[in-house]
Amino acid sequence: MGKVYLVGGGPGDPELLTIKAYRILKEADVVLYDALVSREVLKFTRPDCLRIYVGKRDGKHSLPQEEINHLLLKFSKVYEKVVRLKGGDPFVFGRGGEELLFLREKGVEVEVVPGVTSAVAAPSSAFIPVTQRGMASSFAVVTGHPNRDVDWSAFSKVDTLVILMGVKNRQRIARELIRAGRDPEEPVAFIEKATTPDQREVFTTLGELAQSPPEVSTPAVMVVGKVVDLGREVLSHGQHRESLQEAHQA
Repeated sequence: MGKVYLVGGGPGDPELLTIKAYRILKEADVVLYDALVSREVLKFTRPDCLRIYVGKRDGKHSLPQEEINHLLLKFSKVYEKVVRLKGGDPFVFGRGGEELLFLREKGVEVEVVPGVTSAVAAPSSAFIPVTQRGMASSFAVVTGHPNRDVDWSAFSKVDTLVILMGVKNRQRIARELIRAGRDPEEPVAFIEKATTPDQREVFTTLGELAQSPPEVSTPAVMVVGKVVDLGREVLSHGQHRESLQEAHQA
C-alpha cells in the first residue's frame, strides 16, 4: 500500500510553495487537487503524473467529500505516492482533518505537509499585519461560508478578524459584527487573488459594508480591524502593484 500526502499548495504565488511540497509533487504518481491550487504549482508534477480535479467553487462540488476519501484510498492501493493538494494549508478550512481520519481508519499511512495559508498571506501581501504592537495583540480566522453557523459575538473583541469564504455573505457578516458590538467605523479590507499578479484590494468600513457593500470578486480574504489602515496607507503610495508585477516577471 502506498502513502498519501496531504499537501498545502500555498496562497497562489508558486514561489510560496514549500521546498518539501515541491519535492513531493515532483515525485507524485497521482495528484488530486482543489480549485484554488495555482496552475503554476501543478506544472511541478511529472509529465506522467495522473492529475485529477476534485475542487469546488461557490458551493459547487466536482465530487462529494466521501468520494474524494474513497479515491484517495483506492489510489493508495495502486500507487506509491498519492498527493491530496489543497490551496493554502490542508488543515485550515481544507477538510484535511476529515481525510486524515478516514485514511488512518483504513490503515493508510498519511503525511501532512503544511502550506502557507491565505489567512495570513493575503493580509501580508496587502501590507496588513494581523498583529501589531500597540494596535492588535490577537487575531482569529473564521469561515464566512453562508451555509455554516457562526457565533459572531465570540469575535466581538478580537483585534484582527480574518474571514475566509465570506465574499458572498459579506453584508450579513458586517451586520452581525456590528450587532455583536464592533465599531461601524472599523476598517475592512478585501484582498482578491492574493499573492498573484491579479491581486486587488478593496477597502471599506463595517458600516459601509453593512449598508452598501462594494463589489468584490472571489476568491478574496476579508480582514476586519485597525491594522487594515496600515495597509491602506502603504498602498496609497502606489508601489505595491509594480512590485508584484516585477516579482512575477523575474
